[in-house]
Amino acid sequence: MPGPKDSNLYIFYKINKDMSNLTLSEIYIYPVKSLGGILLKEAKAEHMGLQYDRRWMLIDENGIFITQRKYTELALLKVSIEEAGLKISHKLNPQLNIWFSFIENTGNLIPVTIWDDQSIGLEVSKEVNEWFSAFMKKDVRLVYMQNGEKRFVDPKYAKKEEIVGFADGYPFLIISQASLDGLNEQLEKPVPMNRFRPNFVFTGGDPHIEDRFENFTIGEVTFTAVKPCARCVLTTVDQETSEKSSEPLKTLSRYRTINKKVMFGQNLLHQANGMVKIGDSIVVNSWKHPISAQ
Repeated sequence: MPGPKDSNLYIFYKINKDMSNLTLSEIYIYPVKSLGGILLKEAKAEHMGLQYDRRWMLIDENGIFITQRKYTELALLKVSIEEAGLKISHKLNPQLNIWFSFIENTGNLIPVTIWDDQSIGLEVSKEVNEWFSAFMKKDVRLVYMQNGEKRFVDPKYAKKEEIVGFADGYPFLIISQASLDGLNEQLEKPVPMNRFRPNFVFTGGDPHIEDRFENFTIGEVTFTAVKPCARCVLTTVDQETSEKSSEPLKTLSRYRTINKKVMFGQNLLHQANGMVKIGDSIVVNSWKHPISAQ
């Protein structure tokens, strides 16, 4: 039996108890940046992130990326993987939809801007552009990031010059169910996990146990948690109605502000490609010191 709670033996015992029941419960990808996510039973971790995850992106007439932060109506677009392609449909009006193949393109390479990064996108099709432009009532284009494109992760956190697709900055995001449950206990109206757009959700452990992850494995893949994820106004957009409010960001800011940013979840890098499946155990090989919120 462990001794007093301030002993090293107790700390070791508690960490090992926590890590014994960590289980991957949900896997999500978001093929088109800032559109709806897809729940999967299994996924392949590739060089840019999970297969198909944020490989397509909408841009404006200047090549600047478009997201729900400004255009909340994007939350109403559902994405489905069908044989050899993607189907985009309106959640409230399923008859409003369009399909395009994974390989469809015009051959037109377009310089694009994502935050401070410059990259190249391959235009998908004029028809797809027109469909999205009609939906948004503004001229937009849909582009694809090709396999040979190299958009590097922030060198401050990169381990081996890792690359990422059109995600904000990192190829993977993990959040524990306990973290969301802890937040919802403080909210008048609970919010679902889709407000935070994770790739991985897991059960077990205390709220925000992912803050302490350093190196860990899920299925065939070893990951490194490199930094907490700073949250923005996108978390305040209801993914079913596209309506915007002050929550959950307002409540999170009261207890998850770190260096003047609201943090929720951990950004990840991976060491090699492989498969992950719902039900996989999360095995933590090394831990970090807990971060302190203000």
